[in-house]
Amino acid sequence: MPTTLQHPVVFTDKANCRDCYRCLRQCPVKAIRMADSQARVDPERCIACGTCIRQCPQGAKQYRQDLPRVQQWAREGRPLAASLAPSFVAAFAPEHHKRLISALRKLGFGFVAETAVGAWSVAQQVATIAQAEPNRAHICTACPAAVNYVEHYYPDLSDQLMPLASPMAAHGRHLAEQLGEETKLVFLGPCVAKKDEANRASNPIDCALTFAELRSWLEQEDIDLNTLEESDFDEVPGENARLFPLSGGLAKTAQLETDLLSMNVVAASGVEELDHLFQSLRQRPRAVLVDPLFCSQGCANGPAMGCDSSLFDRRDAILTHSETRDARDPITIAPGTLRESYSAQPLAEETFSDEEIRATLRATGKAVPADELDCGACGYDSCRDKARAVLSGMAEADMCIPYMRRLAEQRTDRIIETSPNGIVILDRDLRILAMNPAFERMFSCSDAILSRRISYLMDPGRFERLAASETTLVEETVFHDRYNLLCRELCYTMGDEEQYVGVFVNITQPEASAEKLDELRKQTVLQAQQLMDHQIQLAQRIAAMLGESTAQGEELLNTLLQLSGPNESNDHGLPA
Repeated sequence: MPTTLQHPVVFTDKANCRDCYRCLRQCPVKAIRMADSQARVDPERCIACGTCIRQCPQGAKQYRQDLPRVQQWAREGRPLAASLAPSFVAAFAPEHHKRLISALRKLGFGFVAETAVGAWSVAQQVATIAQAEPNRAHICTACPAAVNYVEHYYPDLSDQLMPLASPMAAHGRHLAEQLGEETKLVFLGPCVAKKDEANRASNPIDCALTFAELRSWLEQEDIDLNTLEESDFDEVPGENARLFPLSGGLAKTAQLETDLLSMNVVAASGVEELDHLFQSLRQRPRAVLVDPLFCSQGCANGPAMGCDSSLFDRRDAILTHSETRDARDPITIAPGTLRESYSAQPLAEETFSDEEIRATLRATGKAVPADELDCGACGYDSCRDKARAVLSGMAEADMCIPYMRRLAEQRTDRIIETSPNGIVILDRDLRILAMNPAFERMFSCSDAILSRRISYLMDPGRFERLAASETTLVEETVFHDRYNLLCRELCYTMGDEEQYVGVFVNITQPEASAEKLDELRKQTVLQAQQLMDHQIQLAQRIAAMLGESTAQGEELLNTLLQLSGPNESNDHGLPA
């Protein structure tokens, strides 16, 4: 029996998630939980359809890589068997179809067969059950994503699911019976949901790989398909079984009515078709056989196809492959091996009062029903759906794009209104579209001049240069003598809107203060110079006076000496 894996099939690579909400918008069952600006996959709600993986532009949504498990089995020498989905012909070039079988054997698969072997026997049982119970609706169960969708989101229709295993499970049971329990059974296809189906307890498949994983394995082993010989599958499916990957292929294989206008058989693909169809069955039950494929146009458009050819080229490849014939007898699987049971698995949905919903809406600016735009930008179909998601913890209040834009605009308006700098916006003809209060104060104007040309207030030269495409930015210091205003001005072109913006910084007071400071500095220097000159003159006068006094003293002393005699002089100790 296969080992149940605990890691979710689809998950988010947090490093690459950019909070764009695209996965939420595209997820058909809203299984994306937004928390801390990260989009996480809720495994309880996810049906593993792979839509988010296909749609995520950043590659943040990924599916579980099971290739290492199979590679380990191959290294250990475990017996391996491959069940290859018939859509492989759409993923690989025609010249590689039979060589791919050889490549699988080179990778370690001792048994290689098409899943179409199981599809043919399933189709025969579909016809048998439909004919035995013609008065009720039957929903075929080949597509695991469609089965998950019914069980979780249309649980009241679960009793209409055909009690048959999918072609993958049917082929797996056949291989397990034929090859023994020691053989590891590996499915290879374009479907992510097959990984989830392999976890069902009744499914004998040990591991499901995608074509993308298979390509990666071939590259790792350096296997070039062009160098390999061609070989055949170990089993041959019944007629038309290779059409299963296409919408209507099951009915064709079951030899049921395949007319597009048939009222008894409806082949639907893509979630929108399935949703409308299931809602119709819910409202008006009727006798119809439904062949649902979750991917638009069927498995040929699987999310893990791993090729870049067009969808219709892939469709042509499958149709061409279905026409190939083999001389060997097709394999028929015993009906008892094909039985399967399905059950309703409704999600536990919380209910919220109208007042709780209204309070949540008010928190994002939706005070009245007219404010509920139902634009879907957040990923939910209506504002009330988004409010319920917020209350249940699946969404965040600030996911409302119109509300956040309105907040940003209000914040921008507030910044402009409270700016101390004057701001004016002109149209292509240089007429005033808007201005802020600071501009009105600076240029002594009011809203009465709106739609007038800027020349009414000032020289328009700077804006005329912008309008003439001479430049996209003008930065100057301008004195507006009419207003005794000196401004540092920044004028620029606003994108492709043919509008022009002027930002005016009032530097009149700073300039005046600077001039006063310069004048004060000049006066200080002059006074200092005058003081210095005065000090020099005073010093010179003092020096002159001191010099004159010294000379007079010396002359007086000589006169006194001459009047004195020699003896008197000697008696007093004076020099001779």
